[in-house]
Amino acid sequence: MKSMTETKALLESSNYFYIIIAGMDGNYAYVNPHYAEQFSYISDDFVGQPYHVTMHEDDRQTCQEVSIKCFENPGHLYPATIRKHDGKGGYLYTQWEYKAIFDDAGQPLGIFCLGYNITQFVSDREHLEGAINKIEQTNSLLNKISYQQAHLIRAPLTNILALTEILEKRSDSEELKSICTMIVESAIKLDGVVKGIVDDIGTGQENKS
Repeated sequence: MKSMTETKALLESSNYFYIIIAGMDGNYAYVNPHYAEQFSYISDDFVGQPYHVTMHEDDRQTCQEVSIKCFENPGHLYPATIRKHDGKGGYLYTQWEYKAIFDDAGQPLGIFCLGYNITQFVSDREHLEGAINKIEQTNSLLNKISYQQAHLIRAPLTNILALTEILEKRSDSEELKSICTMIVESAIKLDGVVKGIVDDIGTGQENKS
């Protein structure tokens, strides 16, 4: 209990951390000024109100489960991520650590909660995950293109080259031989372009890794 009092006094005026104490009745017994100011659009006095008035309905279960762990394991801190109403129809993300409070006789008094706003962190993480997914999708597409160019395009080109050379050798027509030569030259150039694209994709994949 002494450590709770010291922590409360230390962070009483914090502009970063929230402090909440909820009684055994599930109502606010204390909130620090930063918490009161942050959620003043919900109430101008939280003491005596239910602990869940600021939070997303679906997160009430999380609070209950974490609180039970605290009382089952006195002295231990347990984390919880809770969404809070932002006053604009949306939610703030907050990260907390809970610890059960007991009196000198060992009787439970409530839950001490220390938290802070992680909304920006959650937003940045979601954007990062979205970017990673996009990169993975792009890599998958590049691999597919590389495979198609290496196998589905170059294989027929090789056949065209072989068949054209056979046709040129078996023909006595100078005009047909000239056409065959042009086909071979064009096919070789196209094969070179395809090979270059495949090599570029492979080099790009290696640089990313």
